[in-house]
Amino acid sequence: MKIFSRTVLRGRAAALVGLSALFGTLGMAGPAAPAAQAAPAPPHFANGFGLTVISQPKWADGKRRTFTFKVTSDQVPAYSVLPGQVSGEHTVMVTLPTGYNGAAATRYPVNYTLHGAPEYPDALRNKVITERATEGVPLITVTPNGGGRGWYANWVNPGGLGRQNWETFHLNQVIPLIDANLKTIPTRAGRAISGHSMGGFGAFHYAEHRPDLFSYVGSFSGDLDFNPEMRAAVVGSALLPAYGKPTVAPDAVFGSPVWPLDGVWNAQSAAQHVRSLRGMGVAMYAGDGGNLTVDPVLAVAENRVRQTAVTAAFHLRAEGIPYRFADYRDGSRWGKGCNGKHSQQACLQADMDDFVKLIMKRFTRS
Repeated sequence: MKIFSRTVLRGRAAALVGLSALFGTLGMAGPAAPAAQAAPAPPHFANGFGLTVISQPKWADGKRRTFTFKVTSDQVPAYSVLPGQVSGEHTVMVTLPTGYNGAAATRYPVNYTLHGAPEYPDALRNKVITERATEGVPLITVTPNGGGRGWYANWVNPGGLGRQNWETFHLNQVIPLIDANLKTIPTRAGRAISGHSMGGFGAFHYAEHRPDLFSYVGSFSGDLDFNPEMRAAVVGSALLPAYGKPTVAPDAVFGSPVWPLDGVWNAQSAAQHVRSLRGMGVAMYAGDGGNLTVDPVLAVAENRVRQTAVTAAFHLRAEGIPYRFADYRDGSRWGKGCNGKHSQQACLQADMDDFVKLIMKRFTRS
């Protein structure tokens, strides 16, 4: 389980700001006690859909709710790695509901939640946030590898890395693999997608491209509008080693960010293309950074991503699409310990707690 460092958080935020602006008890003497039952094994995964399982699921700890496994994909055969990662090996983290039984008839809805940049899918805080938000909830949560700078997109100019089709990897490979190997509800009515920061963009991006797959979408301080500040953040993530090695060209992901060559950026900016979300549940969460003189890099970063949610809300209203925008400002009334900074665990916990309640209401009605 990866520990998510505060230095990494600052690296992501600094790119945005700097370029434009994370049993038993002993028995008494008597008859011999029966042998202890073996701990339940995590589910076994079979290959398929262009994915090869190179490491079978392993429990993250003794609670036996969360496991990780590794795959290789023909859509992202190599990528820029963070320390400890192996290029081409993709970790997927899954949290199961308490009492999950692969041999039983019960099926569960799934929330696919996408991590930020630069972050590991199995970062300890991701596990903690998910397990706390879903305690006692009949919901499976899946966090796939998005790379330190994958941006949940099929790259325009991947260069020497080769194919970087992150969107195809997740939507056409990971989702059907999960449905084939776990007791899911394998329909739109049984799926939600959410994400933080880069992952918030990814969640909206995927939901807009494939509304047939998801019934609810959530952005936690997501980079929803590719305005000049967010373009600087993406370009910065391409150039800075903190987001993975090797670094890549500034136009690798979405092409040139400069007009009139910025057509892909305009086409993929999530805030302006919400029409396909009609009929889907939509939720956005953001703070305003609180006191901008305290932890100013993360404060300003959150302040600016909040503006992208404001832009998305404008377009949602224009389309007549209902949405929830938890605009929690300095966080003092949102979650214990939340002070409105970017990528703060206390704020993200409150975001996920709220989102899980929303999606379970919809799943219960379906």
